[in-house]
Amino acid sequence: MASYSTNEFRSGLKVMLEGDPCTILENEFVKPGKGQAFNRVRLRNLNSNRVWERTFKSGESLEAADVMDYDMEYLYTDGEFYHFMMTDGSFEQHGASVAAVGDTVNWLKEQEVYTVTLYNGAPLSVTAPNFVFLEVAQTDPGLKGDTATGATKPATLSTGAVVKVPLFITEGEMLKIDTRTGEYVGRQK
Repeated sequence: MASYSTNEFRSGLKVMLEGDPCTILENEFVKPGKGQAFNRVRLRNLNSNRVWERTFKSGESLEAADVMDYDMEYLYTDGEFYHFMMTDGSFEQHGASVAAVGDTVNWLKEQEVYTVTLYNGAPLSVTAPNFVFLEVAQTDPGLKGDTATGATKPATLSTGAVVKVPLFITEGEMLKIDTRTGEYVGRQK
């Protein structure tokens, strides 16, 4: 198995720490005036989503995690698992647990492609694309003349997520949503 030295650490790198796969969130190289240089690293455990902060002496190494990111199409949910299908032509399907899907459940739309991280053949996490287009299922009507600068109202999307939208948005419209922040970006053209 490959291993990474401290000088190869960077955000997004997947490594094994204490027997669990982790991803590096932040890496800071520290060279004190006195003593040995070290790396202060923040890691997220991919199994438990717990964030750790560790320090590694310069020259130490960590084993590379056997995780792979695949683009998969969301198919359906059976109440217990969310089913995704490979888009590489193999049509292999994987069932992701509620814990693996996490907050991405707000942006799940059938036949949309998501990034699924697999560890030993089982989905660890599901990441939504940066932007998704979702239909407004329910929102209050905007009143004519209610055009104060920056006025917003809540809108429930087809996935059940609630976002703040401008007053002119009506039910049935397709909206572009930023999945990283959960904010309205615009209407579908």
